[in-house]
Amino acid sequence: MSETKHIDIEGLKKGDNKEFSLLIDLHAEKVFNLLRGLLRNETEAEDLTQEVFTTVFLTISQFKGDSKLSTWIYRISVNKFKEHVRHRSRKKRFGFMFSIDTMNASESLLVVSQGPLEDLENKERSAVLYAAINQLPEKQHLAFTLHKIEGLSQQEICTILNLSITAVESLIFRARKNLQHKLHSYYQENEL
Repeated sequence: MSETKHIDIEGLKKGDNKEFSLLIDLHAEKVFNLLRGLLRNETEAEDLTQEVFTTVFLTISQFKGDSKLSTWIYRISVNKFKEHVRHRSRKKRFGFMFSIDTMNASESLLVVSQGPLEDLENKERSAVLYAAINQLPEKQHLAFTLHKIEGLSQQEICTILNLSITAVESLIFRARKNLQHKLHSYYQENEL
């Protein structure tokens, strides 16, 4: 999250609308991309992004400056994601039907287009990869997504998830191993 423009934290704490608008301009896209990557659903990601910034606005007085503002916002985003998943799980238990795989086949990793056939194959690979990522245990899913997809450092992930560096390293390692295991048969069948 770019912090090239200076955000006046004290102004935010005093309710300065210009500072809050600047905060949204600088951070909303990254928060949305993170949540879209975790949820694989644009509508849910948009809704949660709004919730994140509502929470930021209501709780900015609690920001102590122990970490970067962007790290604090990521932590709120991850917590909103976890709440959303728990809420969705409760709804499932009460008989509401939700798609297990919220992947949109048109979404894919950024790949250089080589032609329609290659684009289709890349979209299929991306869908398979994201489906496997979504099947990881929650902490592995979060650590892997934050590190490999969002490009955050392990130290930032430690702060966001409130874990030690060793725990984050372990989560990323286990996520990578689980993904290799989950994707092994797919690649054997489709890449030969």
